[in-house]
Amino acid sequence: MTPPIDRTPAARAAAGKAAREQAPLDGHAEFAPAADRPDPVALLRAQEDDRVPELLPIRHERMAVSPFAFYRAAAVTMANDLAAAPSTGLISRLCGDAHLLNFGVYASPERRLVFDLNDFDESYPGPWEWDVKRLVASLALAGRENGFKRSRRAAVVQAAARHYREAMREFAGMRELDVWYARADVDELRERLSGQRGRRIDAAGAKARTRNSLQAYHKLTVLDGDRRRLASDPPLLVPIAELMPGVARKLLEDQIRELLAGYRQSLADDRRRLFDAFDFVDLARKVVGVGSVGTRCWVVLLTGRDDGDPLLLQVKEAGPSVLEGRVGAVPVPDWDSDGRRVVSGQRILQAASDIFLGWHSADGIDGQHRDFYVRQLRDWKGGADLASMDPEGLLTYGRLCGWTLARAHARGGDRIAIAAYLGSSERFDKALVPFAEAYADQTEADYAAFTAAASGRRAISVTPIS
Repeated sequence: MTPPIDRTPAARAAAGKAAREQAPLDGHAEFAPAADRPDPVALLRAQEDDRVPELLPIRHERMAVSPFAFYRAAAVTMANDLAAAPSTGLISRLCGDAHLLNFGVYASPERRLVFDLNDFDESYPGPWEWDVKRLVASLALAGRENGFKRSRRAAVVQAAARHYREAMREFAGMRELDVWYARADVDELRERLSGQRGRRIDAAGAKARTRNSLQAYHKLTVLDGDRRRLASDPPLLVPIAELMPGVARKLLEDQIRELLAGYRQSLADDRRRLFDAFDFVDLARKVVGVGSVGTRCWVVLLTGRDDGDPLLLQVKEAGPSVLEGRVGAVPVPDWDSDGRRVVSGQRILQAASDIFLGWHSADGIDGQHRDFYVRQLRDWKGGADLASMDPEGLLTYGRLCGWTLARAHARGGDRIAIAAYLGSSERFDKALVPFAEAYADQTEADYAAFTAAASGRRAISVTPIS
């Protein structure tokens, strides 16, 4: 018989310290592209093979805005680069794309405003440090975009890494339930912060509270006779009636209705009862994000007691994670779909998840079997305004992201082993400063290659990313 695994805190801490032999703390400072590094443009183009062709120019234009915008869509290139580097071998459930704009505020089921990770399309098991490195490289790029000096960028990166390390050490000493209940409550954050930083938190919270389902309803719908329908704003929002003719429209509408019926089974019993109180009204294709542009994404309008009681759901295609096949031989749950993989990652890593979060698959949409996940389109959601951040603001934000990522990994991995690996010194924090700068250099080079390859393409005019 296989002997039982020693799960005592002492054994877990010993495993964490032992990981330093294969991945020394100071070694995280290094980044050098592998000699056989794949062409980054080819990697990105390969992602587009099964996407909606007429939407790809929007993706390319959004990526071409800046190196940071390109980085948002280039999780696949970073996954390849990290796979070629030494690994701690300490596995956690990862966000998979933990750049700074994939954190934000949203409403918990208790109607409290919380700060957390908010994108899990790439979620997958892997070395915990991959998420941390994706975060700090994004902070370095953001600092460059805002014209911060290198010393300022270094302070931001080191502060984020230090807060991750210190938070992980704190979580390592906590009881399981205390880790699970921990979260960044925006009202509590505002009370702890004074002066301008507190006012910024207060303003961000107030703005997020206006971004609710009713606000989205009035923004994304128009009055059609005595009923509201989804508005037309091509190519970013296209109602199904405009997208395809009668027979094809009826077929797709039936497929989405069937998908929603299957999605209902992924909800808890109380949420199913709530979902059943709403009726289908309309459907439209929506363009979202940067890296996701070209995947199939639908907005579904439903209403409850009347037109003043709306529910907007986002039905988004879930493809394979960019980490799949790149993280080595790690234990992977037996997911039956990528939609379930995304939902599983969100439920593990987020402190509180959307009550309508679920998944299902559908056959025949664009001729293929496709996986989807479903969530509310907007529920007190808000994100960082990168352009308005000064060095102190980015430093504060980076700290908050570092703490939040540690809390997620404490739920998704072995917090005791990770904390023991990191230790109490600043070696890891300091090592990530040169790494972040080196990876920002690599991203700028990849961005230049991308824009050169795309220079012959016809640009189209699009509205700002939402």
